[in-house]
Parts: sequence; C-alpha cells; structure tokens
Amino acid sequence: MATRAFNGGIHPADRKDATSALAVTRARVPQVLRVPLSQHLGAPCAPTVGKGDRVLRGQVIGDVEAMVSAPVHSPVTGEVVEIGPVLVASGARVQAVSIAPDEVQEFDRFEPVERGATVPETVRAAGIVGMGGAAFPTAVKLQPPKGMEVRTLILNGCECEPYLTCDHRTMLEYPERVVRGAELIASAVGATRTVIAVEDNKRDAAAALEERAGASVEVMVVPTRYPQGAEKQLIWAVIGSEVPHGKLPAATGALVHNVSTAAAVADAVDRGRPLMERVVTVTGNVRNPGNYLALLGTPVADLIEAAGGLHGEYGRIIAGGPMTGMALADLSVPVVKGMGGIVVLDPGDTAPAVHGDQPCIRCSRCSDACPMMLEPFAIGIYANRADWDGTQRFHALDCIECGCCSYVCPTRRPLVQLIRRAKQVLLEKGASL
Repeated sequence: MATRAFNGGIHPADRKDATSALAVTRARVPQVLRVPLSQHLGAPCAPTVGKGDRVLRGQVIGDVEAMVSAPVHSPVTGEVVEIGPVLVASGARVQAVSIAPDEVQEFDRFEPVERGATVPETVRAAGIVGMGGAAFPTAVKLQPPKGMEVRTLILNGCECEPYLTCDHRTMLEYPERVVRGAELIASAVGATRTVIAVEDNKRDAAAALEERAGASVEVMVVPTRYPQGAEKQLIWAVIGSEVPHGKLPAATGALVHNVSTAAAVADAVDRGRPLMERVVTVTGNVRNPGNYLALLGTPVADLIEAAGGLHGEYGRIIAGGPMTGMALADLSVPVVKGMGGIVVLDPGDTAPAVHGDQPCIRCSRCSDACPMMLEPFAIGIYANRADWDGTQRFHALDCIECGCCSYVCPTRRPLVQLIRRAKQVLLEKGASL
C-alpha cells in the first residue's frame, strides 16, 4: 500500500554507515552503576532498597503507586553503595540507586517479574517505557481512554534520526521478538490491523521482519525523510488521518509504539524479563563505533571507552540523536531507558555558537520545513519578547520539537529552544496540549 507524504521535513545526511552493519555486542559492566529512579515521564519512583542491601539482577529497586510511572529494576547482582541525586542528560538531578556489581554476572539469570492477568499488568511490572526517546510508560498506552477504539497498531521502525542504528539492529537481529511484541500489543488494545513501518534505507530489516511476520502483521516500507518517525507524521503516512488539535493519537484509531519497545514487551510477557538494559549506538569520533547492549545506569564515559575512546577532536557529545538529543557537559550521566545513542560530533559538524538572538530575515525556510505546518519564526519572535499570548496564537504547543526549523535557519536562530521555552511557560499558565 502506498504511503502518504507529510508536509515539510528535511533530508539530513543519515551518517549511519559506520554502525548499521555492526552486530550488537554487550558493553562491559562498569565499576558502579547509577540507576536513576526517574527514567520515564510521570511520577518518579521511591527507592525500595537501602544502602548496604544486596540486590539481585532484575529485582525491583524503585517503585511508586502512581498510574503514570514505571518501576525500576537492578541491572546487576551486587550491593547498594549509595542512594542520592545524580545528574542526568537533561541537566536535572534525580534520585538514583548506585550499585557496585559483583565481579561475576550471569546475564541470562534474573529475578522474573510477576506476570499479571493482562499484558498491561505484566508490562507495568517489567518497567517498560517508550524506548524511542519519549519514555512514556508503555502500560498506560496499552489502555486507551474509554471511547477511543484502536483499530490500527503502528510499530515505528523508521529511526529517522541521523547516526542512530539501535532500532535497525534490533529489527535485523531480533525480528521474532519485534513481531511477537507487535502481536501482543495488538491483542491488548484490540487492533485489527498491525503495521511495522520501516524507512527504505533499512530494507534488510524490513526483509527480516517480513520473513517472521504472519498474516496478521504487515511490514510497510516508507520513504526516508526526517521526521518520518514522529508519531503524528507516521500516523498520516500509514493511515492518512491527522491527529486533531489537542487530541491523543488514539483519536485517529491508531496507536504507535517503537520496535524496541515491542521487543521488550515480548521479553516481559514470554520470559518475565524486566527492562534492565538496552541497545545504544555509540558513534562519531570514537575509535570503534558500534551498537552496544548497555546496562541501565552505565556512565556515558564507560560506553565511550567501550567504543575505544574518543578519536581526535570533537565538537559536542550528544545523548540521543543530533536533531533531538541533549548536548552533554558531564560524561558521568547514566544510560537510561530512553537513550538510544551517544554521538560524538566532529567539530566540522557542529555550528559555531551564536551569542544572543539573531535577526529573522523572513526567508520562510522554517515554515516550509515544519512538519506541523507552523510558523516557527513568528513563535520565536514572540518568545523572544516574552509575549506568551502571541506564541499561543501561533500554536506553539503544537510544536513537536523535531529541530527542522533550527536545521534550515540561515541565521542559526535558536528556534527550538525559544519554542520549548514558550511551551513551558504556556503549560505553567494552564494551557493544554
């Protein structure tokens, strides 16, 4: 079935060749893992262990009764050496459980989660969140609001961010887990159609999935275009429906999950395996770029060392992808559930720092590139004036923060940062998405 082109978008160089053909390898165990108790959107967990406690791999070390949350499990067997705040990639400080692992680890052994009567119950117990970066608790998405019937499940295998190949390798190496996760999710939400969408620069992954997929799962190859994997753009591409302003994607009858999330769902339901580790692409100016299976709580510095260390000069180190990721000032920050990549950018691939706001030249490139059909230049102007009502008139809250506007701006205005600030203020004032 033909896909539909969304408005706007860009075609940055994908820079995936360095790692797309490299199989996933397990990263070494660090001396201390600092496992944040807030690795998800929603209520942070409270520690369920204390300093000096022995913990087993897979044991719950943090939980909370709030609906929008996800428990946290120990990635290793070892001893709790500290409970206290740690810096995370966003720049915030959150509570974390620091664990000194035993010298010998048996990765195939873990404390299984208590499998519930339903898929959402098991998924919640396993601490699974969206692994494409949003980190929204998956169990909540598996229970759509009353009155919203999910007819189509879409698994996002686009991985449109430059440099990142963690989802590509997951689809290629574990296609049976992805397909099984798709079937479980579809059954849980009552979807009658299941589509795994894969960009056309990953045809080997699409072929691997098609080989495992039964009659109930469709593999759809979509054009390579950023941000093809954004939820609203992917729904439009697959079913041709636009998510109404202020509504959840389920209002279109569609639900989107990441392919790595689906694999984690299969592991939880079939094996009782909690989410304790994830595949992370480490690439750019490192000696041995690759895809590494990293324990949650592993310091970014350790992952870079696992990739052979820094190679030559670098401009910035990004957690995530270069379009939507966070530049890191401290490499002690830990790997978390939603972190799919560590990108060490060459100095030539980073724009020079711009001090202060630059004038808008009204070229309209940002409007042409915006996949949400907004006017980013206008939102930026009003945000710079602290005219928050003005930013709302131009629909700042509809921005998906994909970075297309900043990418194409010839004067390098910090449009995403300005719009993000406007959204924060509007939400604090009581506006709704």
